[in-house]
Parts: sequence; structure tokens; C-alpha cells
Amino acid sequence: MIDHADDLASVQAATDRLLTAVAALDNAAVTQSSRLPGWTRGHVLAHLARNADALVNVFEGRPMYVSAEARDADIERDAPRPLDVHLADLRESGERFRAAGAAPADWSRTVELRNGITDRAERVPFRRWIEVELHHVDLGIGYELEDLPADFTEREIDFLAARFAGHRDVPPATLATVDGGTWTTGGGADGDPVSVEGTAADLLGWLAGRRDGAALTVKGGDLPSLPPL
Repeated sequence: MIDHADDLASVQAATDRLLTAVAALDNAAVTQSSRLPGWTRGHVLAHLARNADALVNVFEGRPMYVSAEARDADIERDAPRPLDVHLADLRESGERFRAAGAAPADWSRTVELRNGITDRAERVPFRRWIEVELHHVDLGIGYELEDLPADFTEREIDFLAARFAGHRDVPPATLATVDGGTWTTGGGADGDPVSVEGTAADLLGWLAGRRDGAALTVKGGDLPSLPPL
């Protein structure tokens, strides 16, 4: 069962971890490459701030972004800023998201995200939590998939397994973590079912496009190729 208030608290805790880690950087580090192709750490930080504001738009019934072009232009505009400006923007945009998420509302209502995707309002805080945690890892500053909260990792594996379930390009697969978690995904493409097993961090890394899956054990066929998120 989703508890949006608990997820909001988890978003705040993740944001605090991010801010503490980023505050230890300097201006030069912000301009260096992140783990995301073509993006510096400044791009990642700018995206996180603008994503918070975009999700406020979702809460308040406006389009998430004016357009894909405007979204990209805002990130490019904000990426070169000094560290202290990034930090202030992350704090302020994070507070705007927290306030919008804490306002009385019908949490069962349907909201629209990017590209026509819809979801229940109560799931938006978890979507923000995903952004903060995974992009913290993407910064490449010492926070790894193994450092993610265990409850987050399990929920994100569940979220991504459901996202790829029935996908026309993904063959059927059974996923398992070494500590006993199991999921099914794929099933929309031809091919025999395969079994994929590994640590929760490695399984999440593969599903989220952060690791190539080389550390996973695959039985019954090849490791499925996953479409971009």
C-alpha cells in the first residue's frame, strides 16, 4: 500500500543526503562529467531542480514541462552555474515540491506526467524519490547503488519489472535477488523464459540502465536487452 506522506519524508531524507554530498564539491567538480553520457554533474543537478518544479506542475494540474525542447533548454541554461547556486536551487525547488505534496488533495486522482503517461497522484512522491536517489548515484561522487535504502531498492525493482512487463521488445524473464526477492517481467517478445539472478543492487542497476548486467547470473538464454527508460 502506498503511503504518500511516508514517501514525502523519504524524498526529504534523500534530498538531505544529496545536498550534504554535493556541498562537499567545488565549482570545478560541478563542471566534470557525470556518469550520464553527455551530461556534466551540473546538468544532473539542474535536471533535479527543474524536475522538482515540473512535479509541482503535475500536482497543480499543469503540463509537467512546456515542451521537451523547453525542458532541455532549461537544463542546458542552468548546468554551468556555480555550486552555491545549484545548492540553493536544489533546496528551494525541493521545498516547493514538499509543500505542494503536503497540501490537502485527492491523492487517488489521476495526474499526467511526460509523454502522455498518467499515474495516481499518490505515486508522484515515489517518482521524485527515484529521481533523487538514482541521480545521486549518477553524479559519481561516492554514493553507489549498494548505498540506496533497501526498501527503495525493492520498490524500484518492482516498479521497473512492472514497467517492462508485456513490453513487445522484452522476452519473458524471472528475476530474483540472492536474498529471496522474485519478480517477473517482459513477456511481449518471442523467446523462452530466462532466469536472471543477482544482488539487489546489480539487478536494479541493470533494470535502470546503470549497469550492463555482467554481474548477474542468467539461465535459460541470454540476458534480455531492455529499452531505454
